Amino acid sequence: MEIRKCSVCINGETREYDAGTPYQDIAEELQPQYEHQIVLAFVDGNHLRELRRRVEKDCQLAFVTTGDPIGHEAYKRSMCFLLVKAVHDVAGHDRIERVRIHFSVDKGYYCTVEGGVELTEGFLEKVSARMRKLSADKIAIGKRSVHTYDAVEMFHRHGMYDKERLFEYRRVSKVNIYSINEFEDYYYGYMVPDAGCLKYFSLHLYDEGFVIQMPVREEPEKVPEFQPSPKLFQVLKESVLWGDCQDIETVGALNDMITKNDMREVVLVQEAHQERQIGEIAKKIAEKGNVKFVLIAGPSSSGKTTFSHRLSIQLRVNGLRPHPIAVDNYFVDREHTPKDKDGNYNFECLEAIDIASFNEDMKALLEGKEVYLPVFDFKTGKRKYENRPKKLGPQDILVIEGIHCLNPKLTELMEDENKFKIYISALTQLNIDEHNRVPGTDGRLIRRIVRDARTRGASATKTIAMWSSVRRGEEENIFPFQEQADVMFNSSLLYELAVLKQYVEPLLFGVDKDSEEYLEAKRLLKFFDYFVGIGSEYIPTNSLLREFIGGGCFHV
Repeated sequence: MEIRKCSVCINGETREYDAGTPYQDIAEELQPQYEHQIVLAFVDGNHLRELRRRVEKDCQLAFVTTGDPIGHEAYKRSMCFLLVKAVHDVAGHDRIERVRIHFSVDKGYYCTVEGGVELTEGFLEKVSARMRKLSADKIAIGKRSVHTYDAVEMFHRHGMYDKERLFEYRRVSKVNIYSINEFEDYYYGYMVPDAGCLKYFSLHLYDEGFVIQMPVREEPEKVPEFQPSPKLFQVLKESVLWGDCQDIETVGALNDMITKNDMREVVLVQEAHQERQIGEIAKKIAEKGNVKFVLIAGPSSSGKTTFSHRLSIQLRVNGLRPHPIAVDNYFVDREHTPKDKDGNYNFECLEAIDIASFNEDMKALLEGKEVYLPVFDFKTGKRKYENRPKKLGPQDILVIEGIHCLNPKLTELMEDENKFKIYISALTQLNIDEHNRVPGTDGRLIRRIVRDARTRGASATKTIAMWSSVRRGEEENIFPFQEQADVMFNSSLLYELAVLKQYVEPLLFGVDKDSEEYLEAKRLLKFFDYFVGIGSEYIPTNSLLREFIGGGCFHV
């Protein structure tokens, strides 16, 4: 029987392959032409495929490497699978109750092991050795599709109760199960074809668990030195403990709460918890006594504006008189704004701020002088000035918000004793299950899509398109200074994704299938399939979530 030939166009060159040839075979043939490891493939444009798939017809093929965003995520996801497999191999399946992959720490993930296992350097060395052995042997990562009912039964049998709860709410009829030898698990997203792709990692004991450190996308063959952020870690750990305390550790647990409990009470408890935290921050500021400048910074869609309003109310409760100031009002005139490599105005760099004028005004206010503060006119690209001067009395305090507020260069002429620095971010503490994380960046992107559509009339396509640029600005201007904060505040709410589902899904469905942003929209839509949605009627008007969905009591 003659084998049918298929024409495959790769990088503008057409090659002939037998029908049924795995994409992995083609990838191995062409790997020398690529700087980084090939892990996935695009077929005929925007159809993302794993390398285990086979050539079925004439097509165009474009390979994805670990240097690409999607490939890098597939690498980290697959590495988590290899890690969980190795932990079970070393400890013994009967001694492991649960391996939990919690949240990002430095360039890796913080993990814990529950069961009859003592985490030691020796144990981690054995786990690392087992991972490297599976990698050296290029053990295949298998995949099979099973009925959802059978998957739930399998998860129960293996003691994977988080996954069992999760799939009780899935409406799809089939579930993809991945395997390394006899070990089977579920992962949200595509995987690399075999453990041979997973060479670069390191394991580090940390706190009550350990961190698996992995390469960054820009250098996918290099494992960076482990440099933890203790303050951020503590906030993330406390958030996980809070979720555990509320019996809302995972999406499946949240769905149980929504369908079997009084969701109004769940919402109000989360809101009360945040209000107590804000009140405690205000009390710290008041007790310090000499604070005149509260500096608030955080990445996009963290809820900085609503937080500053709620903090101001709590400062008043503590006998202070807060006055809000936005650093954006100190932008240099438009013609003096620096430009990025593409020739566009770079409003996110520190040089876009008139630092000298800002410090002069703050210093004058501290000295008890009257100051006419600027208001930046974004239409004309120039500063105007308020009609009435500002003057600080004994109980007056400035609440200053801006992306550079934790950068010492912004406030270099202000005495440290007069500053109180706050870092705020939406640090998602809810994971899909014990092995599948919900990245905080996803939560913030979803918030921003909803807010941009409501307040700016922007499409999800536009927001997704600009997100990588926003993230670059955060990496350069915010994250390097986060550990300098006096306190950190997590603005994420355990229930919020169940609410945002109703708002964001129609926007994501509006992304054109031929656009570059479609793949990301499709990924987020699939993500929301895990959630049971709820309405917004129980959410208080002062909630941080109101900044994004609307209906809040603050003018934001």
